[in-house]
Amino acid sequence: MIDTAPITRPEIEAAQKRIAADVRRTPLLRLRGSQLGVACDELWLKLEHLQVGGSFKARGMFNRMRANPVPAAGVVIASGGNAGIAVAVAAQALGVRAEVFVPESSSAAKRAKLAELGAAVTVTGTSYADALGASLARQRQTGALLMHAYDQREVVVGAGTLAAEVEEEAGVPDRVLVSVGGGGLIAGVASWFQDRCWIDALEPEHAPTLYRARKAGKPVDVEVSGIAADSLGARRIGEIAWAVTQESVDGRHLLSDAAIRAAQLDLWTKLRLAVEPAAALPLAALTTGTVMPRKEEKVLLVVCGANLDLASLAA
Repeated sequence: MIDTAPITRPEIEAAQKRIAADVRRTPLLRLRGSQLGVACDELWLKLEHLQVGGSFKARGMFNRMRANPVPAAGVVIASGGNAGIAVAVAAQALGVRAEVFVPESSSAAKRAKLAELGAAVTVTGTSYADALGASLARQRQTGALLMHAYDQREVVVGAGTLAAEVEEEAGVPDRVLVSVGGGGLIAGVASWFQDRCWIDALEPEHAPTLYRARKAGKPVDVEVSGIAADSLGARRIGEIAWAVTQESVDGRHLLSDAAIRAAQLDLWTKLRLAVEPAAALPLAALTTGTVMPRKEEKVLLVVCGANLDLASLAA
């Protein structure tokens, strides 16, 4: 059973200490909003694409492995790519075996990275849900420690450590913009900041897990496709994220593939930040006017990952 009890700041602080030697304290880039065409005084970009493994996911995966005994069979996970890469990085660092089940929608670049890191990779099914089913069957067979891309307490707590870093360095922002797939990132960030700032959940139009859940009043399955499906490809919002976001997330917004792509290219051309589409949703929300902060607001954008095909930035 998934533990959906409220995640506390002391839990996140304990995770910070637990994984301090394993993960990077990523930079916080502070800009005038005008530098990215946004009408607010300050933008804070938390550059998690520079994290170990290329995404924020390393925080939760190291925390999960450090907090639990890992059996001889190692660890197993289903992932569209980033969580699998984070598990492979952590497993390599800790000297344990990793098996990763990925859907056919996962990118070739992410599969290649998994193989490079020494993970055993199995491609199965058309969606994350298919890969998840296969990973659960494998875990029952081998007894490996089951890792989840977004719906385990230690994983969500680990994600929250990036928000703790932001506050230590710069204080509490007025508004936070976070991309949502299965919801582990926004659940961790919201658990840290709670009601001390406005939090906006951002999803692609073609993967609206939280948006549809809010409309239905409960988590529901959605069809997933589009530019960010390899990293925001969960079919249903996680139980932990559903519990957290009902209490601590204020806005929910959908963004088109075209807007996400334009923001991804903006981050490259204006700041030379090479990030995957999922990491561009916060900027897309601002440049399209989907989210319109007040001029005096300090706005935090979580730039969540960099596992992309670099050739895509030349288009």
